[in-house]
Amino acid sequence: MMKAYELIERARSISADDLLGVIDEVERLISDEIRGSGRLRLRGRLIYIPPAGEAAIIGDLHGDIESLKHILVDSEFVEKASRGEDARIIFLGDYGDRGIHSPEVYFVVLSLKAMFPDRVVLLQGNHEGPPDLLAHPHDLPYHLQLKFGGEWSRVYDALCNLFRRFYTAALVPGRFLMVHGGVPAGITGVDDLAYAYQRHPSESLLEEILWSDPRDGISGVLPSPRGAGRLFGEDVTSAALEALNVKFIVRGHEPAAEGYKFNHNGKVLTLFSRRGPPYYNIQGAYLMLDLNEEFKSAWQLEGYIRKF
Repeated sequence: MMKAYELIERARSISADDLLGVIDEVERLISDEIRGSGRLRLRGRLIYIPPAGEAAIIGDLHGDIESLKHILVDSEFVEKASRGEDARIIFLGDYGDRGIHSPEVYFVVLSLKAMFPDRVVLLQGNHEGPPDLLAHPHDLPYHLQLKFGGEWSRVYDALCNLFRRFYTAALVPGRFLMVHGGVPAGITGVDDLAYAYQRHPSESLLEEILWSDPRDGISGVLPSPRGAGRLFGEDVTSAALEALNVKFIVRGHEPAAEGYKFNHNGKVLTLFSRRGPPYYNIQGAYLMLDLNEEFKSAWQLEGYIRKF
């Protein structure tokens, strides 16, 4: 049985072909899931998570291999999944870019998906978005060149193709929603999440899912200083929770000094799961949750947040 630290150490010495191999394998797996041949329950790009077992929920990593190593060792996900325990790991997007070890992080995350396809969920972040929504500056090509030299472009093209197949949202029915950024203003139901990618760019659903941020003290939506997405108020969150029949939202996308923060009176929890430049948050955090338990607000999750 491979240990988490062994997978991390293997990632440090990978070749371009090693990463390309796992990209191809994960693309086949996700294609099978979309066709309905896997065990995961899907609706478009929305994935349903059963309210059972344990889940490690991971926010932005941005190429920080040491934070990923800590989370995998601390959560014991690899060991639990290898033993057949009811354990999952859910990534909220933004795996690479910014951090110099982005190739290694992608290799580890995709290897986990290849090893435990029914136990690993890969959501799309704004750093994995379509070309017209991609974050700038875009550092991934530089990181790949440093790692793989002249072979970088083959890896980059394969990664970008794979990003377009990642899921846009995950839902624990009746409990909570997981997205990278935010909820679309005026959301009417799960189809606005499930088919946001297909309805892009004629509708702003995908842009808001990948880019928007909650703000306290405002109503409705305001333009975002990011240049994409929107700032949305508690009334937008409340309407989305009612439309989706869930209690709260867990998302990433924003740095937080302690690795997490709450907004909208406990209706939104933000997780940021890496430390160090260029973000300089004091701590990173992830969520280790018993999905059998039912919570009325995100505030009740604080005891399940693991800071590092």
